[in-house]
Amino acid sequence: MIEKMAESSGNVLGYKLTGTITVDDFKKIEPEVNALVQKEGNVRLLFNLTGFKWEKIDALVADLKFGHKFHEKIQKMGVVGDKTWEKWITPLARPFYAKEAKYFPSADMAKAWSWLKE
Repeated sequence: MIEKMAESSGNVLGYKLTGTITVDDFKKIEPEVNALVQKEGNVRLLFNLTGFKWEKIDALVADLKFGHKFHEKIQKMGVVGDKTWEKWITPLARPFYAKEAKYFPSADMAKAWSWLKE
């Protein structure tokens, strides 16, 4: 499941990913991101992966399409989590999702929001 975080404001959107992500999750957030891009011209995203388990194959395809569609409009992407692989994959966000990406451990959630809002 992907849920919008209450701290989202302006052109900064935060999402908490929990459990197994499905293609329907991307169908839910894509219009929201698209509307914000239309309004603001760009967007900054935070993905909180602390409860993330897995992504179904069709969701992985939707994920890649999402990145391709919005790559030039995502200025910054913060990835929050506590697993080593989350830290390692964050640099891959630059060529596929965002112009700039940075990893934050979950204890630094406030720093992630601050960085995105700079």
